[in-house]
Amino acid sequence: MTPLLLVEDDSALRTLIAGALSGRFRVIEAANRPDALAALHGAPEVAVALIDLGLPPNPHGPSEGLALLRAIRIDGPPVKAICLTGQDQEAASLAAIQEEAFDFLAKPAPLTAIIAAIDRAVLFGRKERELARQGIARLTISAPLGEGLRNVRDEAEERLIRQVLQDTGFNVHAAARCLGVKRENIYYFLKKFGIARDA
Repeated sequence: MTPLLLVEDDSALRTLIAGALSGRFRVIEAANRPDALAALHGAPEVAVALIDLGLPPNPHGPSEGLALLRAIRIDGPPVKAICLTGQDQEAASLAAIQEEAFDFLAKPAPLTAIIAAIDRAVLFGRKERELARQGIARLTISAPLGEGLRNVRDEAEERLIRQVLQDTGFNVHAAARCLGVKRENIYYFLKKFGIARDA
């Protein structure tokens, strides 16, 4: 069964959603950002996360859910995040997209819509992995155009270095070979972007 991370602080709602999804997915539950990150690091095979943006200690705002998305984007495994929120949907959806959320659903979302979003995320992730096996990586860069080419280039370099290191299990030699550069170049980028071995 496909593993799925469900992050919802309302225990009754979390149990209800988990029960409804358990026939099709192996549901891993978390109630807050630290538990969600621990679950992801403990189960790196998770490819999809269903995340309520309103998490403690700020369940009435999207800040904790957005912080979780940011942590996943920067240091987490490659997870397709589907966001749920009952908050200000316009602002929350824009912020979630900036943090590279895969999809966004307004609460209360019908189960059929949740399952359809999960199925899309699973399919998209599978196709990305197929492309990766062919040596094709998808990078997404969100940078204001006014910042100039250098900042955009730096972000692209950092994203690419992080992705290749993650794909190679942080094997510097393999990453250098994959990118067609010397190992010294990889060490330079590690220092430049502050990338630690546990990233």
